[in-house]
Amino acid sequence: MDPAQYQPSDFGQATREPGDKRAFWYFMPTPIPQSLTLDAATVVALSEADSALGLLEGLGRLVRDPQTLIGPSLRREALASSRIEGTQASLSDVLRAEVGAAGGEDTAEVERYLAAAKRGYDLMERLPITGRMIRELHEILLRGGRGQTRTPGEFRRSPVWVGAAGETLDNARFVPPPPGQLSDLMADWEKFVNQPSPQPPLIRCALMHYQFETIHPFLDGNGRIGRLLINLMLVQEKRLTIPLLYVSGYLEANRRDYYDRLQAVRERGDIQGWLDFFLRAVRGSAADAVARAGALIELREAFLADAASARSRLPRLINPIIDNPYLTVDRISRELGLSTQGARNLIRQAQEKGWVSEVGTAGRGGRMYWLADRVLTAMEQPPSH
Repeated sequence: MDPAQYQPSDFGQATREPGDKRAFWYFMPTPIPQSLTLDAATVVALSEADSALGLLEGLGRLVRDPQTLIGPSLRREALASSRIEGTQASLSDVLRAEVGAAGGEDTAEVERYLAAAKRGYDLMERLPITGRMIRELHEILLRGGRGQTRTPGEFRRSPVWVGAAGETLDNARFVPPPPGQLSDLMADWEKFVNQPSPQPPLIRCALMHYQFETIHPFLDGNGRIGRLLINLMLVQEKRLTIPLLYVSGYLEANRRDYYDRLQAVRERGDIQGWLDFFLRAVRGSAADAVARAGALIELREAFLADAASARSRLPRLINPIIDNPYLTVDRISRELGLSTQGARNLIRQAQEKGWVSEVGTAGRGGRMYWLADRVLTAMEQPPSH
């Protein structure tokens, strides 16, 4: 790391161990500030982001059966966050894998992110965000995948660096603090996350994410865990009761700017630039989530109206379709507690009404599956930001 690129600021400075000419340079962050003066542009961005997030939170409170919207939202977040790290799985890949179709390693990476996210939300119901929780989520994220040799569930015990392929500690763009500094840095981070503060929750989330990515406590998976923590902290701060926000979609679409804004804080102390970017990400992601959830709600209401005259269990099929538009007899039998023939009859009724169409076989034994293509289209439409 070139120390000449780093200007000392309120957020840290380039340093190396004294008295050792062979020691490598790294960036040492300062404790997270407990107060921060926002410039006018950031105040405006905060107001807009808060308003957009409020609309999303209001939608989650008003809509009937909001739990059916959580699955589609979590999958989009998992996909985008994983793509930032290089996976190539599509939403269809993940949805098909859930009903038994074979999926590759990229799909498995997304599934592990989903498992970590669900575990995180479960833990948030009774526990604060702690280092112990983060390590548990990290273990789930990396267990059995490409990162399984990267000490899942443990803070790193060796240096890491962030840069292009072939770079080293000496020429990487950014070198996080060495392992000996992690204990104190993570203790300060955990205190900041859990200590009551007059700072607005979105500003706290932005500072939390910046500091976590700068500390880089794991050998692998720091980005995905750090992005997952954004939503977990918003839940802890009571700004979200239902996890419908997927900021990673915006971060993926603006990946270069995302990395550059984080790095600008380290190199020049440009915290306002990072805050402005983060708040735009929240505003755009919240607005997109409202539009996408609205499209799914419209489809659900249309299905309910269409099924109103049906003297059958057809309305029971609607929520499973909204959660995952790929259906199999086995899945519907299991989720709705029906016999195999009862589930098959229900899917056939949906097919006769044009809700789903037969699209092929998947999984062991070549099980037939059906697709509600209008639901998939609503899930897959490009982000509005």
